[in-house]
Amino acid sequence: MPPDIKVLREHFLHERKFQFVYNKCHDYNWCDDYIFSVDGNTIGYSAVWGSDKREERDAIFEFYLLPPFARYSTGCFEKLRSACNAKYIECQSNDAMIIDLLFRYTGNIAAESILFEDHRTTSLVIPGTRFRKRSNEDEWNGEDSEFVMEAEGALVASGGLMLNYNWPYADIYMQVKEPFRQKGYGSLIVQELKREAWSMMRIPAARCNIHNHISKATLEKAGFRSCGHILKGRLM
Repeated sequence: MPPDIKVLREHFLHERKFQFVYNKCHDYNWCDDYIFSVDGNTIGYSAVWGSDKREERDAIFEFYLLPPFARYSTGCFEKLRSACNAKYIECQSNDAMIIDLLFRYTGNIAAESILFEDHRTTSLVIPGTRFRKRSNEDEWNGEDSEFVMEAEGALVASGGLMLNYNWPYADIYMQVKEPFRQKGYGSLIVQELKREAWSMMRIPAARCNIHNHISKATLEKAGFRSCGHILKGRLM
């Protein structure tokens, strides 16, 4: 990553103060970066990746200008659009600068995922359960989560923390075995994963598909609340 963009991304993440789900795109070279300049001075940057196929680079997902230059957003976006030939804007609804461009320049806007932030501490309890780190003896059909939940000696749920997002966030994921679903184990393991994140001085976050009402209810029961959506619109 060019030094100018590295510094600008630090500004971007500092100002946003939320988990940015596209952050790992830069670490894994899944995107192309563009720099904006005025009179030879760097004022911002943008990033484009492949929305469905990474190699296509057809979606603008990151757009940032230093605050004194925010008035140049329209001109910079038009230049970017000509340079990258993107077909979409894909972004988080809690990212104010790019969400304004989404609603100004795209149509057929659809929500793909719900974003969650930690809202309250819960004290869920199911007698006979145990949350622990996974051992080499645990069997789970090739699934390799770091933590598991036991109930009456049986493995009922597993999950973990994804740390490849912007510091200090930790993205929670989990699954519950089919016979044990809708019994409260999902929310219980999410609660314990939140505690694990905080013990690592990480801020827990999560997301789920907009149509996954069960996952949404599970996360909310464990103290999460919706803080935005991932939206995608086709450039007009």
